Amino acid sequence: MKRGHQKRIPTPGQNKWQHVIGALNWRTNELIYQVIEKKNSKTFCAFLEHLVANSDRKRPLFYVLDNASYHHSQVSQAMIAYFEDVAVPIWLPTYCSDLNPIERYWKHLKDNACANRLFSQVQEVVDSVVKVLDEQNDMTST
Repeated sequence: MKRGHQKRIPTPGQNKWQHVIGALNWRTNELIYQVIEKKNSKTFCAFLEHLVANSDRKRPLFYVLDNASYHHSQVSQAMIAYFEDVAVPIWLPTYCSDLNPIERYWKHLKDNACANRLFSQVQEVVDSVVKVLDEQNDMTST
């Protein structure tokens, strides 16, 4: 918007949240992702199952985790232990999430899907994000 001309943006009475949980295959630049309503142990475990199911079983799967509380819950720790033969977690040091290679992609995603755009519905934001994610995966498959 032009300097000195601030736009009024109507807001809902209650915030609506949508999250993207994802993993970046650094060899192929493919993104495995899910759009979720809540970030918690249940959705993390579901994503870990999804990640293992969609991985190449010929090689071990290494995945990077930050220190989000839901990564350390008993349920999450049990799921991590359950997949220890096929998937190895790499834990980042506390407060060092920027060391995770996917963080650079999240910045790229925000810049391309959301920056300098006005959306009237949360679903429009989600659709824009999914479009950019799918374009990334289309580039890796060609």
